[in-house]
Amino acid sequence: MRRALYGVFWILIFLLLTLSPFFVMMVGAVRPGRGFWTELSVSLGFAGLAMMGLQFLLTARYRGMTSPYGIDVVYHFHRQISLVIIFMVLAHPLILFIDRPNTIEYLNIFTASWAARFGVFGLLSLAFVIFASLFRKQFRITYEPWRISHGIMGTLAIIFTRAHLVSVGYYADTAAKQMVWVVLHGGIWVGALLFVRVIKPLMMLRRPYKVDQVRPEKGNVYSLVLKPDGHKGMEFKPGQFVWLTIWNSPFSMKEHPFSFSSSAMVDGRYELAIKELGDFTSKVKTIKPGTKAYLDGPYGVFSMDYHHSPGYVFLAGGIGIGPIMSMLRTAKDRRDKRPLVLIYGSKNLDELTFHEEIDRLKGDLNLRVVYVLEDPPEGWEGETGYVTPELLARHLPENRLDLEYFICGPEPMIDAVENGLVRLGISLEQTQAERFNLV
Repeated sequence: MRRALYGVFWILIFLLLTLSPFFVMMVGAVRPGRGFWTELSVSLGFAGLAMMGLQFLLTARYRGMTSPYGIDVVYHFHRQISLVIIFMVLAHPLILFIDRPNTIEYLNIFTASWAARFGVFGLLSLAFVIFASLFRKQFRITYEPWRISHGIMGTLAIIFTRAHLVSVGYYADTAAKQMVWVVLHGGIWVGALLFVRVIKPLMMLRRPYKVDQVRPEKGNVYSLVLKPDGHKGMEFKPGQFVWLTIWNSPFSMKEHPFSFSSSAMVDGRYELAIKELGDFTSKVKTIKPGTKAYLDGPYGVFSMDYHHSPGYVFLAGGIGIGPIMSMLRTAKDRRDKRPLVLIYGSKNLDELTFHEEIDRLKGDLNLRVVYVLEDPPEGWEGETGYVTPELLARHLPENRLDLEYFICGPEPMIDAVENGLVRLGISLEQTQAERFNLV
């Protein structure tokens, strides 16, 4: 209940900050109206600009703000609200061009006023941010260059659009009204930027970690084992994740999110299961013991500690077994005897990461395991193909409607499993999905 109220609190804060410019517009002398369409255009622009500055707050990883929802939900909202913002910001000039055709001259940056130039530059910067994010994979833009350009162009969009608003000055013609944009919304943007790029790295610099081991696993997966260097480390809940920085200082933008695969009950030892998929992950196997690393976290609510139940069903595909292993290992260390079911899909037997350990865990836990192979070996007597509603119906326990479900793996697998569970009467409120799509 407390967590839900905290979530509502942050939603109200977001709405209040988004609407704050409209409240201030009504303070003092009210400017004469300029027609419905012009005022609609301005209103859309104001709302878009207000939400634009709040985007930096959403991605600053404030634990107090992300904890009610999970950071994956916050990042998903960040992506979706970005589309709303670009719609509002684009609608602002388009409505003006239709209602007042002479305003199209503002697009000529060589003859237009500086107010119009700032608006054009801000719009172009924002369009670059949205376009590069939507089509990053199609244009094969690797994560690190994208993240750097995302931050730079997002910052420029904020600067130029604020300059445009203040330069026009129609509804920002007093010091008090300008303070709302420059101090309040500008302060939020600057504060979030300082927190992410200065304060948090300084905190991480004081709490380094060292690589203890890089252990190869099945399926081109490596368990990166870390230990705290000169401090007690961190507490985390099984299934949570951290942002890892290695080979660089915490001030670098080269960081990557990975889930814990180790037990939350083991102090001073942290394992991250990392699959070799290219870019950074292909270099993990070359990391030498003793290499310094930095962790930012923990984050996420993909954990049985947040969702109490008489039993749990885990559905994993590929490297999605990582956070689920953290929960299974933790359950073993806690001597948890609640019934557990693991349905684990993979291409073949050689791709079943942690296969041997999972079989051993069946002796320590009340755990039933179902392996599903797309390409089974000769003589395989287990399940084959994909995790279908029919397969789920065969293996889910009779009290399936009372349980919590944790799904982690490739996006198509998660979508198919969620749909299959719904067909069996399992509500989406009972399912928790980790999609590995924070960026």
